[in-house]
Amino acid sequence: MTGASTFVGNLQLNGLLHAAFVRSPLAHGHIRSIDTSEAAASPGVVAVYTAADLSLPPHHGLMVVHPKVPRPPLAVDRVRFVGELVAVVVAESPAAAVDAVELVDVDYEPITAVVDAEEALAPDAELQFPELGTNLVIGNRTATAQDPLAGADVVVRARMVNQRVAVVPMEGNAIAVEPAGHNEHDEHDLVIHVSTQMPHGFQEMVAKEFELPQERVRVISPHVGGGFGGKAGLIAEHTAVIGAARALGRPVAWVETRSENLQGMHGRGQVGYYELGLTDAGRIIGLRARVVGDAGAWAGFGGALPIHMTALMVPGVYDVPVVSYGAASAVTNTAPMGAFRGAGRPEAAAHLERMMDIAADELHIDPVELRRRNFIDPNAFPVTTPMGATYDSGDYDLPLREVLRLADCDKLREEQAIRRESGDPVQLGIGVSVYVEVTAPGGGSEYGSVTVHDDGTATVSSGTSAHGQGHATAFSMLVSDALGIPMEKITYVQSDTAVVPRGGGTGGSRSLQLGGSAVASAAADVRDRARRHAATLLEAAVDDIVLTEEGTFGVAGVPNGASVTWIDVAGAARDAGETLAAGLDVEQEGSTFPFGAHVSVVEVDTETGHVRPLRHIAVDDCGRVLNPLLVEGQQHGGLAQGIAQALYEEVVFDADGQPMTGTLADYAMPSAMDLVDFETASTMTPTPLNALGAKGIGESATIGSTPAVQNAVVDAVSHLGVRHIDLPCTPQRVWRAVQDALAGTLPELWRDPPAVFDDLPVRGGVDNSAGI
Repeated sequence: MTGASTFVGNLQLNGLLHAAFVRSPLAHGHIRSIDTSEAAASPGVVAVYTAADLSLPPHHGLMVVHPKVPRPPLAVDRVRFVGELVAVVVAESPAAAVDAVELVDVDYEPITAVVDAEEALAPDAELQFPELGTNLVIGNRTATAQDPLAGADVVVRARMVNQRVAVVPMEGNAIAVEPAGHNEHDEHDLVIHVSTQMPHGFQEMVAKEFELPQERVRVISPHVGGGFGGKAGLIAEHTAVIGAARALGRPVAWVETRSENLQGMHGRGQVGYYELGLTDAGRIIGLRARVVGDAGAWAGFGGALPIHMTALMVPGVYDVPVVSYGAASAVTNTAPMGAFRGAGRPEAAAHLERMMDIAADELHIDPVELRRRNFIDPNAFPVTTPMGATYDSGDYDLPLREVLRLADCDKLREEQAIRRESGDPVQLGIGVSVYVEVTAPGGGSEYGSVTVHDDGTATVSSGTSAHGQGHATAFSMLVSDALGIPMEKITYVQSDTAVVPRGGGTGGSRSLQLGGSAVASAAADVRDRARRHAATLLEAAVDDIVLTEEGTFGVAGVPNGASVTWIDVAGAARDAGETLAAGLDVEQEGSTFPFGAHVSVVEVDTETGHVRPLRHIAVDDCGRVLNPLLVEGQQHGGLAQGIAQALYEEVVFDADGQPMTGTLADYAMPSAMDLVDFETASTMTPTPLNALGAKGIGESATIGSTPAVQNAVVDAVSHLGVRHIDLPCTPQRVWRAVQDALAGTLPELWRDPPAVFDDLPVRGGVDNSAGI
């Protein structure tokens, strides 16, 4: 607000050039020729590069794409989605670069586009990579000796869509690259300023791609205007800008436009075929799930999520004896699929929680009661699920009890009954969801450091990289609590690989439990060192030295005795040739599993299909809470995105692969006036896996909110015969469902999944030749 922030777009570098990209207007086509002569001769243009002009390494992004088809950052002979990079223009100003883009003449020969992932898996589908012989790029299935539906009294089945959505961070991608020799005060081969969630990971990727020693690459991530999983890796645009800066020997910057971001930064995109077997008494017998993933072009990272995160969390909070799971992801002529807040877990929760409501309707059991009959016993933790997840701690009825109390569901049901009896065209819907998710997947380690200076101030750093989460506040609180140094005397340093030696970055809601634990351990180490010096100054035993409430060191049992300050102790350490500093890594063995329960209340106009959110109550359990305000902030942000997916947002392509939602005039991004005042609370079930007892909170509310809202919309019109409405629950979809129900022409919830699932390799076995 004051202009003091340091976003990439604010950088003023000497001799800075600006890049703009020539992008494919076709979803699929051959490149016959590229004429750059007119663009190269236009005013202000320094260079125009195609793949033939600029030697660039194959781009692999966050995860290695299919080994047989490495992606060139600039298209070589074929384009596979609208927006794919064909050439890069570098000019003295952004305007000159954009103008010259229009002058590049590319001759394309169109090829049939395949936009839908299910259609891409059909035997006669147009192949994205003819050399592979298939559009299937990753897939496997579990091997279960027992039929998961055997012995079930009731089996409910549904095909459900979890639509592709745009990430829409306030700041899009941005990068500025300084090549060697440009900055006389910096001896690195590359200094890269980039809007990223993972500076050290970005450093590692760049070094690997350009075959440079990692220590010769410096990555600085200044203020970042949101990431949400969409800024976790190296993208083709980054690689092209780095290559251009190295070729020209001058700094080059690229700041993504809103349209570029809307057309290129996507997540979700799954179709789930779920079959749930239950007894007449409402106990789950087993679950069979088959999930089709849309990898987009070039087998984007998001295409791998169905076999990883969605698979891991498919049983949810329930005691499911037998699970059969298969996932198959296909390449399509759409933007490569990436991660978005929750990355695979929201899809699993949304599918499963819809199935629980469908089953409750079939069995004539209250949806809350059906869930309770199937919760994992809170005394059983830690619990290993059929999919191999080891849930660390949990009591899934705890947040459910609290959310039902806060919502006063009995009163809501009374109002719903009155509206139904009166035939009110505006009906009330109440939706419930209970979820569990995985944070800090696989555990791992993180770096943290604390230094106390001669003036009694402190500097704290961590390998995680904040982009709005409040790391500076949370980590400074930990240090203040441990050392008694006031918050205003603590500085937080992050996101510069030349200052912070290593780090895993920010993703998977890992920051507090890993980075915070590392900072807390470093602070404890510094405190122990300080006590030794204080003991010398006070002529007392180290074990008798205590840190007082005033933040000074004194002797236990001598309340009015002598004391020394941090300035005194830092001076003593300096005189002894030491620094009061500690930098260390903390390991966490395994993932943590936050959970929660949400209630959504909506009004549905049965005559128009319009849905109006009335209330949303979220009770999320992220283990021990360090800062309630930061937790609430994460809940609010997650709720806004989860509710938006349920009701508004969807990336749409036409049959030729042209994006129909490429601007905020077309993409239904809600504003504050479209949402409600969120009602949030927390329960606390600490994890035993870290000293703080903390789990992640960054993605939880997104995971719990979408199915609660979807269930509420269906609930509002269920008395008319509606059993399911796919995401997003737009007025058109809701109105059509009501009309079909009234006419007795509701479509079937089920159809057979693609035949490809029958031939998938077994999880843990040898993958098929087309798999990653």
